[in-house]
Amino acid sequence: MKTLSVIIPTFNEEHYLYRALYSVKFADEIIVVDSFSSDKTVDIAKQFNCKVVNRKFDNFSSQKNYALQYATCDWVLFLDADERITYNLQQEIIKAINHGKHTAYKLNFPHFFMNRFLFHHSSNVTRLVVREKCRYEGNVHEKLIVDGSIGKLKNPVLHYTYKGLEHYIKKRDVYAWFQAEQLQEKGKKVTYSHLIFRPFFRFFSSYILKRGFMDGIPGLAISGINAYGVFSRYAKLMLLQKNLK
Repeated sequence: MKTLSVIIPTFNEEHYLYRALYSVKFADEIIVVDSFSSDKTVDIAKQFNCKVVNRKFDNFSSQKNYALQYATCDWVLFLDADERITYNLQQEIIKAINHGKHTAYKLNFPHFFMNRFLFHHSSNVTRLVVREKCRYEGNVHEKLIVDGSIGKLKNPVLHYTYKGLEHYIKKRDVYAWFQAEQLQEKGKKVTYSHLIFRPFFRFFSSYILKRGFMDGIPGLAISGINAYGVFSRYAKLMLLQKNLK
């Protein structure tokens, strides 16, 4: 039987971590990489006999690559504190790591917004992988680089993405600054296309092409905020280029 490590990055996640840890009790080891939380996050992790390592946060990839050094099992599942593994997905994971044909697997994450899961606003992200065949790259939307083939699991992860409208907008703003700084480093120049057409296309893609309208008012709201996030990214890049931050 293959063994499984779970890696969970944390910072002040006392309201979410317990349920995340409870959902992965089936794993052989759980590693919590904490950015020096000031709440009860570490105490909760110790209740589950987790291996807790501390590291000051600089970017998402470095944080997860650091934790990866402490993993000892055959496979690794990367999980966030606001995510839950259902029983059906647990069984699917066990089957995949023991009898699957791939080096890694993508998991499906329907967004949770306005007290409901939005199944037309979901993401397929590689999170389950053979330990010795992966590394993370990228500072904001980190990407798991896999040396081998990637499959996809069917059952969704319960992802309590956003705590509310205000939290979602603030999160988009934080990401926008990270993304703007990355674009500046690459020498990207802002045009009217970036400020007008790209936000419009993001809304059109999210609400029409991906059928976000099937998710009702929450689908409309999240499509609009995603469009705002694109606009905010390039507006912030303009501020950085003019030294106005």
